[in-house]
Amino acid sequence: MRIDKYIWAVRLAKTRSISTELVVKKKVFCNGQPVKAAKEVKPGDVLKFQKANAWFSYKVLELTEKRIGAALVPTYLLDITSEEERLKWRNYIEAQKVYQHYGTGKPTKKDRRDITQFTDGATWFNEEV
Repeated sequence: MRIDKYIWAVRLAKTRSISTELVVKKKVFCNGQPVKAAKEVKPGDVLKFQKANAWFSYKVLELTEKRIGAALVPTYLLDITSEEERLKWRNYIEAQKVYQHYGTGKPTKKDRRDITQFTDGATWFNEEV
């Protein structure tokens, strides 16, 4: 089975095109070697996968021809990622939350309605100076 298809099938990537893109960008290694999208995966291979600043490691247990449900992933893939890499990932996620304050983005539909109601009812806003 192709490595890009396997990454998609075991839910390491959301879409097949994203999995192919990860392989092309050299963010996926098989047994310590950078791979191309057509690389054949077999049981026993160790995949290293880069996400942000952390490297996740997985051992291939079984192959599948189709995308599997999240509950079945542990039968096809064994997570052997070190605790240090998991900590890096958690720190990255926490750092990203700093930039995502509630109310700092685009107004919601309710916010727009409230703004419209406020400005339509305000006489000072419609008056000419």
